[in-house]
Amino acid sequence: MRYWSFLVLLCLCCKLSIGQNDTSKTKPLYTQYPLPQFSILLTDSTTWYTKNDLPKKKKTIIMLFSPDCDHCKHETELIKKNIKQLANSQVVMITTLPFDKMVQFYKDFDLAKFKNITVGRDTRFFFPNYFKIHYLPFLAIYDKKYKLLKTFEGTPKWEDMMEYL
Repeated sequence: MRYWSFLVLLCLCCKLSIGQNDTSKTKPLYTQYPLPQFSILLTDSTTWYTKNDLPKKKKTIIMLFSPDCDHCKHETELIKKNIKQLANSQVVMITTLPFDKMVQFYKDFDLAKFKNITVGRDTRFFFPNYFKIHYLPFLAIYDKKYKLLKTFEGTPKWEDMMEYL
């Protein structure tokens, strides 16, 4: 009898521990917390931009991109074309690629003329690891309180994005 009781108890414990692991794997950590503290190096090569610099009372769009990526270039063109629809949002474009490529991208797309677009380099490679990115561009849309609303990997349809903005 002791043997069977022990066996049943062991099976229950195993079932409970497996169930807990399965639920934690299905929901990535970044979905469970608000936008974390971060710092990116801006195109002037001396200024650091952090979460504290984000405008208050605006949604935030984090866009991870590569200056060499055609999909990222297309997404940047879409953002520029629809910038009026993003008036109540701050777009933070982040790359991990070399600084000179980021600056060239910034100049090529004339992003300096858009007050609600910030471009910077993630020198610590924080964001790709945090979001577990597989495809670029990667967009994360946060509400005014920095709670994650939606993420998009690859090139999303503009209408799908606007649903969250």
